[in-house]
Amino acid sequence: MSFLHFLIRSAILGLFGGIWLAAGVYLYLSPNLPDVETLRDVRLQTPMRVYTREGDLIGQFGEQKRSPLTFTEIPTQFVNALLAAEDDSFFSHRGIDLKGLARAVSELLLTGEKGSGGSTLTMQVARNYFLSLERTFMRKFNEILLAIEIERALSKEEIFELYFNRVFLGHRAYGFEAASRVYYGKGIDELTLAQHAMLAGIPKAPSRNNPVSGPERGKERRNWILGRMLELRYISREGYAAATEAPVTATLHGAQIAFSAHYAAEMARQEMLDRYGMAAYNDGFHVFTTISRPLQQVARQSVISGLQTYDSRHGYRGPEQRWPLPQDLQQEADKYWLQKLQTIPVIADQAPAVVTEILEDRVVVLLASGLRDELLWENGIADARPYITENRRARPPETPADLFQQGDLIRLVRTEEDSWHLAQVPAVQAALVSLRPDDGAIISIVGGMGFELSKFNRAIQAQRQPGSNFKPFLYAAALEEGFTAASIINDAPVVMADSSLEDIWRPENDGGVFYGPTRLRWALTKSRNLVSIRLLQQLGVRKFLAAIERYGFDTSDISPDLSLALGTNSMTPLEVATGYAMIANGGYKVEPYLIERIENVAGEVIYQAMPDTVCRDCDTQQQEPTEAEELSMEEILARQETEAETLPAAPRVMEERVNFILNSILGDVITRGTGRRALVLERSDIGGKTGTTNGPMDAWFSGYNQDVVTTTWVGFDNYTPLGRREFGGTAALPIWIDYMREALADSEDRKRPIPPGLVNVRIDPETGALAGSRQRDAIFEYFRQEYVPRENPQGEPGQGGQQGTEDLLKDIF
Repeated sequence: MSFLHFLIRSAILGLFGGIWLAAGVYLYLSPNLPDVETLRDVRLQTPMRVYTREGDLIGQFGEQKRSPLTFTEIPTQFVNALLAAEDDSFFSHRGIDLKGLARAVSELLLTGEKGSGGSTLTMQVARNYFLSLERTFMRKFNEILLAIEIERALSKEEIFELYFNRVFLGHRAYGFEAASRVYYGKGIDELTLAQHAMLAGIPKAPSRNNPVSGPERGKERRNWILGRMLELRYISREGYAAATEAPVTATLHGAQIAFSAHYAAEMARQEMLDRYGMAAYNDGFHVFTTISRPLQQVARQSVISGLQTYDSRHGYRGPEQRWPLPQDLQQEADKYWLQKLQTIPVIADQAPAVVTEILEDRVVVLLASGLRDELLWENGIADARPYITENRRARPPETPADLFQQGDLIRLVRTEEDSWHLAQVPAVQAALVSLRPDDGAIISIVGGMGFELSKFNRAIQAQRQPGSNFKPFLYAAALEEGFTAASIINDAPVVMADSSLEDIWRPENDGGVFYGPTRLRWALTKSRNLVSIRLLQQLGVRKFLAAIERYGFDTSDISPDLSLALGTNSMTPLEVATGYAMIANGGYKVEPYLIERIENVAGEVIYQAMPDTVCRDCDTQQQEPTEAEELSMEEILARQETEAETLPAAPRVMEERVNFILNSILGDVITRGTGRRALVLERSDIGGKTGTTNGPMDAWFSGYNQDVVTTTWVGFDNYTPLGRREFGGTAALPIWIDYMREALADSEDRKRPIPPGLVNVRIDPETGALAGSRQRDAIFEYFRQEYVPRENPQGEPGQGGQQGTEDLLKDIF
């Protein structure tokens, strides 16, 4: 037998042996292969995104950054770049590239090392979705078999989509669309040829070839891919030349957050975690909140401005930190300070800077960007009187050296004239929460000076004493029990030995002045503490607790003593605002909510909020059809469909006429009481109440009209005093005014309708009794018709005389 015949026979035997070996491997492995049909329903880990009600992105949560696209949404230029980089015969092979595998085997036999690998995109899909990354022949066989099965089950476009959306590309980016946004801050359809080629080169070595961690290696890989694209005639020679000369422009980009609403986004994240567990981070939920973009921005700026105004009244506290320059680093000063500046965040638009040089009328500063600039004497230095205590400031500085040393870390803000002005991050904190009264939707919420400074959300987590801000609920409970706005309570000293208060209690009015017999309207308007205590004493603590529980407050942790009249119970700003929403909407209980709807990754609505909503025209009882009222099947189905779409009605928890009287009194707080600063809004339909606790430790203002209710709070986290000249009307009310000026811009100034059974009669302002026809100083007051006082009242304050009421109603009606 000739040598030629031997070779032919050996080749035939080798071929049959290879076939039998491949068949054996297939029979051995195929029963254990995963079902490739599951790829049709694969769920990519996609982060949760949180939006305003207008659709602006305010938060993104999830370990893996991913933005899946369909094949038709992927630019053709990028498809060609990826094919040139990974698998140019993808659209012609059946899952495996025999030439590529042969080349890989020959490289292994000749060099003893693994070379190109010969993997097609389909094989990489098999590996990415089903297999481990271990480098063994058994895994390679599985990969090949799976690739063949995938090609049988899916179209080429579907396979390309799976690869495009799954592959890891560094910096927690999974999929090319996500990588495009991470490295270039825009979608893949907005990138240049050079940028497409750069992204296509990342999969080979994601940690080293990405354009941020390895720009040189990435550029080298990019240019090789561009050469392949030219060779495959995907691009012109001119395009190749321009792209290879293009610089590497990539930088890390976060999610494209529209504006700062971190506290609201964090609230949504926590609620989603409670609803869906860890799936909330990976299942691609789109969470649409009730937050209003324009009002949220106004709320944040109002809180910042209010705190900075408060802070400026109490003095400059000096640098945040001091970084004196070590002797051995005198020649590398900028490098030393810049390294430290990189760890200091910008807070509320206040930029950190280091004082590098102090001159007679200015200081030179180094910014985190590496630029040097100047802070002039007249831009805040001259007015920076040093802080001594919350009640005292030192004299103004005479030179910049009185305030600064080299290495001081200070804060600067840009003025409208584009110069720097001295600032400081206030130590005091604040919260603002604004609701839609008719259903409790949270329109805006700010939990502090800045989320970068503290993630503690004071709007929903800070348990603080509301002080006089809570008094309206006491007066409402009293009115429902038969007291009137004209009931007389003595504003006189109270000394009590109350076991629940652990000591002798001597409450006082602000200023220590007592005014004697006082009408309830005037007492609430002027926030008289002693009247409130005596009113609670006459009403009874148990009745008051029952009333506020009906109004929606949690009473489980409230101590049942007379100090409740002064708001000594602790609650959050959101709880207070919810109570005021009930007052604003006419006496209906609503629950605050933040999430309007939730969509899955396919855009399908899987949750829609159905909040209890005020329905002033709804019948209290559903009318059943009479025998004479026969309905057709179509009418029955239409009625059922209408009822299903109707939001549940919020329950009434405050008597309608009492609510009207209370709103009238809280309107007087604005026009004649402690909230007079709000007159600057020039509205006739607003009401509200200040609140200031002992110390003072807490300053509040809650106010509203029929469309918006807002609560603001100011205080220190460590419960130190705000200063003896600080009150709800000076610290919290200005924030409320700044916000409500915008919040009420589109709200009609309208009066509340007078409910039936309410009368407006003339009374004696000193006694609360009906006024005679000739009494010149008589004033008008609202009464429920069954509680109109006698002309010469007898008995307990607030108890109307039936005979006097009947005679009066005869005259009126």
